[in-house]
Amino acid sequence: MNTAIKEKIIQVCNDKIAKKGDNVGLSFYAFFKNKNDNPKLLMEVATWWIETNKLDHFEKAVKIKQMILEA
Repeated sequence: MNTAIKEKIIQVCNDKIAKKGDNVGLSFYAFFKNKNDNPKLLMEVATWWIETNKLDHFEKAVKIKQMILEA
């Protein structure tokens, strides 16, 4: 994944954690607008989430943030 989407993922995770605490879960859709204006990037993130890492539909934001920081 490119740097811009990684930064977006970390930002969204930080926002969700700040608002709802460390137990907040999210799906990869949280990183995109409701309008699918970049299907290639959506598929790239979905592939990373589902195929590469075999994550559940909802995962803890702290876990996703840590995974991105370590990638």
